[in-house]
Amino acid sequence: MPGNTNLNINEIKKCIPHRYPMLMLDRVEELCLGESAIGIKNVTINEHFFGGHFPERPIMPGVFIIEAMGQTAGVLVAKTLELSRGGHVYFMSMDGVKFRKPVEPGDCLRLHVQKERSRENVWRFRGEAFVNDTLVAEATFTAMIVMPEEA
Repeated sequence: MPGNTNLNINEIKKCIPHRYPMLMLDRVEELCLGESAIGIKNVTINEHFFGGHFPERPIMPGVFIIEAMGQTAGVLVAKTLELSRGGHVYFMSMDGVKFRKPVEPGDCLRLHVQKERSRENVWRFRGEAFVNDTLVAEATFTAMIVMPEEA
């Protein structure tokens, strides 16, 4: 399916409901509708979590890396299904989560998500996060798409 291959922050905000401080994406690129996407998160020292994680050596918490993968998947789902009514994508499960290297201020996090399968409103993804060409985190996760009137 053809689709926009590069989404800026304003287009992302039309796809998912997240806002500061929980919006973990700056851009989505290489969007292949119904299949895969690459999200970009530019990690800066101004992130709200660095004040406490950890002040002497700031490291991005792993849960936020996984959240950024989930948001990338959420954009993929929203664009694939043409969700103009503002559907939400909720995590259902996470498997095989591994954190391999720390992510620090100044890093550019590239979030690769690949749809493994979908059935009705449940989608399963494989996610990998890279800094440069180094794998820093990975997970397989399942998410449910819920429309606002169903929530």
